[in-house]
Amino acid sequence: MTKTDTQGATALPLNTILSGDCIEVMNGLPEASVDLIFADPPYNLQLKGQLHRPDNSQVDAVDDHWDQFASFADYDRFTRGWLAAARRLLKPNGAIWVIGSYHNIFRVGATLQDQGYWILNDVVWRKSNPMPNFRGKRFTNAHETLIWASRGEGAKYTFNYEALKALNEGVQMRSDWVIPLCTGHERLKDDHGDKAHPTQKPEALLHRVLVGCTNPGDVVLDPFFGTGTTGAVAKMLGRDWIGIEREEAYRQAAEKRLSNIRRFDREALQVSASKRAEPRVPFGQLVERGMLRPGEALYSPRGQVAKVRADGTLIGHDVKGSIHQVGAHLEGAPSCNGWTYWHFKRDGKTVPIDLLRRQIRAEMDNA
Repeated sequence: MTKTDTQGATALPLNTILSGDCIEVMNGLPEASVDLIFADPPYNLQLKGQLHRPDNSQVDAVDDHWDQFASFADYDRFTRGWLAAARRLLKPNGAIWVIGSYHNIFRVGATLQDQGYWILNDVVWRKSNPMPNFRGKRFTNAHETLIWASRGEGAKYTFNYEALKALNEGVQMRSDWVIPLCTGHERLKDDHGDKAHPTQKPEALLHRVLVGCTNPGDVVLDPFFGTGTTGAVAKMLGRDWIGIEREEAYRQAAEKRLSNIRRFDREALQVSASKRAEPRVPFGQLVERGMLRPGEALYSPRGQVAKVRADGTLIGHDVKGSIHQVGAHLEGAPSCNGWTYWHFKRDGKTVPIDLLRRQIRAEMDNA
């Protein structure tokens, strides 16, 4: 499947795994065409020799050729190259997530800033089931770090705050995420029963990133696709995806995996909307429509009274202004959300004026 531009020229090979070097492939894709990039680049672990458990069994560590660089300088050149190619692909309000360990994430972070990205958060993925430190010479490495950055300062990036809050049982989502390593049925195995990929990421991690920072129909690119976790979660969530992977074995595993993934139904793809994204309703509209009448009294939580004026402002004992300004004055506060502060009375009951705003918004949604 491809997405075309307004002139009908082929723009993006959507929902496809592209073979080749990620920098070369990205440079061949159209500029400013991607909403989000999730990148899990080589960590450059610099492992020396084999690692064994106390029972002398060998640990299946990351010693693949794709994770080996001759020097930090070589790794930095590689990082500059793929981050520059990635930034060219991002739409003006696009964003990137990069995951790494202490071996590489600080070098990646510096390069992000050098190239004009704007860091929004770093997130600590705390593994609930980390691999022990078998040599007993360091702390158990129980976390990895993700950097979330917009394409540039001032970009209007996507952040579904309310959806993440709902995902976290109504509590604001923090920047430390406790998620287990990829194990059990989710861990892909090869024909020999070994791990298909040594650093396969859990779907829960990508679910949180994509729900929080994309919307259905957005295009998500993963330049280090591996066995396709990004594509699998994007497909389930109704996002388009593009994967780049140079290793044939990983591409084959990802293709098989993705062929068995089903997209969630349309209703399930909807998430809790940010209040900032909801249509703006001026308080004066409530007055114009007769939902509140000029001269009608509004009440603060402490029983203070202000009256509605014909132009949608309020007047109190010694103050007049908007619902927010009058509320702030009465509370001696720098600001006030007048929609939740003020209440009116109907049939002997005190009702927040925000109920009337919600009625108008519901009408807009059904229009």
